[in-house]
Amino acid sequence: MVIATLADGIARGVETVGDRISETLFEPVIRLGVTGLARSGKTVFITSLVANLLDRGRMPGLLAQQEGRIEAAFLQPQPDLTLPRFDYEVHLAALSAPEPHWPDSTRMISELRLSLRVRPSGLLAGLQGPRTVHLDIVDYPGEWLLDLGLLDKSYREWAQDTLERLDRRDDAQEFMALARSADPEAPHDEALAQDLARRFTSYLAGARGKGSYDCIPPGRFLLPGDLAGSPVLTFAPVPVAGASRRGSLHRQMERRFEAYKAKVVKPFFNDHFARIDRQVVLVDALGAIHRGPRAVDDLARSMGDILSSFRPGRNAFLSQLWHGRRVDRILFAATKADHLHHSQHARLTAIMAALTRGARDRAQFAGAETEAMAIASLRATTEETRRHEGRELACVRGRLLEDGRQAAFYPGELPEDPARLLGPAREGADAWLDAEFGAMRFAPARLTLAPGDGPPHIRLDRAAQFLFGDRL
Repeated sequence: MVIATLADGIARGVETVGDRISETLFEPVIRLGVTGLARSGKTVFITSLVANLLDRGRMPGLLAQQEGRIEAAFLQPQPDLTLPRFDYEVHLAALSAPEPHWPDSTRMISELRLSLRVRPSGLLAGLQGPRTVHLDIVDYPGEWLLDLGLLDKSYREWAQDTLERLDRRDDAQEFMALARSADPEAPHDEALAQDLARRFTSYLAGARGKGSYDCIPPGRFLLPGDLAGSPVLTFAPVPVAGASRRGSLHRQMERRFEAYKAKVVKPFFNDHFARIDRQVVLVDALGAIHRGPRAVDDLARSMGDILSSFRPGRNAFLSQLWHGRRVDRILFAATKADHLHHSQHARLTAIMAALTRGARDRAQFAGAETEAMAIASLRATTEETRRHEGRELACVRGRLLEDGRQAAFYPGELPEDPARLLGPAREGADAWLDAEFGAMRFAPARLTLAPGDGPPHIRLDRAAQFLFGDRL
């Protein structure tokens, strides 16, 4: 059995090296990971990116397109036959319907391959013909990414950290009361274990439904898929002091926690995440600002947790062939920039950079290149200026999600100095002291596209240039 396992591992290793040599020398493959927490706009980002690479009239910021070197772009069958295909056509139909609507959000991992036929530039332009570059887009929930941090934790460490975080949350007190009353050294009671797991999951789902940005792993508790109801998802944090004893509630919780890491988290890392070499993390920064200082502080903490999951570094030629990929470019993108007048986009970018400062510094120290940017994957508004009480207000106009009415909206003015937001957030303030920031939920605008044009966006071309333009 051991010999067979070793032989299988060697065979997989040889196959992987062969694939990487083929990719590097003949048809390069860029594996782009797209993630973000709930409601950050992952599905719309991928749909608009693909549509704008197929019809590139709105992509002047992508250098290869600006230089006229992209001859064609086409969708191909995805290379990983075990993954669901990202349902691009269905999502695009939702956005381009006579009554457009936002597509369903990401619930599980999916993949899509877009191939680009590109002419080389520089000295090679006259010596080589066009080559094919494959862009493999991997879409996965940000909540799953947070699970990678569990690999370095014991059950006791995770339980202690989780209980400390929940103790500060008023809406978690029902679960906390049950967890405190449970005797971890008592004989295991399956009914109690299931009740603990159910109430823990209920809290996580409720917090997410209220727009909380304090994301607590395990992520599969919110997106269980075919694991729903299985013992590997039937555990919860309980107070523990010493080593677990055989047959105790503590021992059973510990066993299931370790099984979750081995059977759920590690396969995701080995099969998917470890193969990504470019990454975009989408962030609903405006939504957090609207909800107040605590939401902003939660978001900053979650961003740090997310980046700690990456293995940033540069992909040197030999290390790519023999030692596997490392993420060498990470884009932190504040979405929904179309909810602000363009005069405030620079401020949103500065806030995004400040929110992710610690995370970006760690990545850059490891050799990865990072960028913060304000984008709108699909522009849903237009801009206008309105006079109110003697002031000129820079507004945006769009179709309201609730009833489809057209409305102009002034969200407030973001501060020039991000510290005016991050300071109260770190200090635990209940509300912003000198300003209020509004948020409106807009429906997608009706699309009328000229031939060769993809959907309207804000800086999607610049995001594409940063993420993979150098490889074209």
